[in-house]
Amino acid sequence: MKPITSLLTLGLIAASFAQADEQKKNTLSDAEKKDGFVLMFNGESLEGWKMNENPDSARVEGGNIITSGKRGHLYYVGDGKDNQFQDLELRAKVKIHPSSNSGIYIQIAWHEQGWPLAQGYEAQVCSNDYKDPKKTGSVYGYLNLDKSDVPDGEWFDYTVIVKGRTVTTMLNGKVAAKYTEPADKETRLKGGYIALQCHDPKSVVEYHTVRVRKLSVSE
Repeated sequence: MKPITSLLTLGLIAASFAQADEQKKNTLSDAEKKDGFVLMFNGESLEGWKMNENPDSARVEGGNIITSGKRGHLYYVGDGKDNQFQDLELRAKVKIHPSSNSGIYIQIAWHEQGWPLAQGYEAQVCSNDYKDPKKTGSVYGYLNLDKSDVPDGEWFDYTVIVKGRTVTTMLNGKVAAKYTEPADKETRLKGGYIALQCHDPKSVVEYHTVRVRKLSVSE
C-alpha cells in the first residue's frame, strides 16, 4: 500500500504545482509590477485589441490568443489613450504549431489591410519546417536566423527589447538577434503600435501572458 500512497501523494503534489502555474497565466509577477509592466491580454477576450482585416483570424481559447486564418494583424490599442510605444520591453509566452508562421510587430503604423511595412520591425515567429527561411527570433528582413532553438508545440518565452535604434530578440532568456540600424539610414523606429500577425489559414500560433513596459533612457 505504501507505494500506491506515495504515488497518490506525488500526483497530488504535481497537480498542485500545475494549478499554481495555471494561476500565474495572464498575470504579472511582483517584479514585473514593480518594473512597470502592463498586462496586454486579460485571458478571456480580445478587449484592448483590434484586427485590421479578417477579424475571424484571431480568437481566444483556453486563456490563449490563437492566430489562425486569412492575413490580418491584431493591434494592441489598450484603452485608446496610451497605446503607442517608443522604447519598450515586450514579453510573451508563445507556442508554434508545426508548419506555422506569425510575428510580433513593434512600432508599426495602423494599416487597414496588407502587410504593415511602412515603419517598425517584425520579430519573427516561424517553425523550422515552414517554407519561410527566416525563423523565430529573426528581426525579419534585417537580421535573419535560418534556424531556431525553440521546438514546435512547446511554450517558450519571447522577449523583444527596443532601445534607441537597436532591436533585440530573446528566446527563453537567451539573445537570439540584436539589430542596430545603420547611422546613415533613416530610422524605422518612429513610435507606433504593437501587433500580432495572423499569417495564413494553415498557420496556428498561440500567445498568452503578453505584457509590455515603456523603457526610460537610463534603462
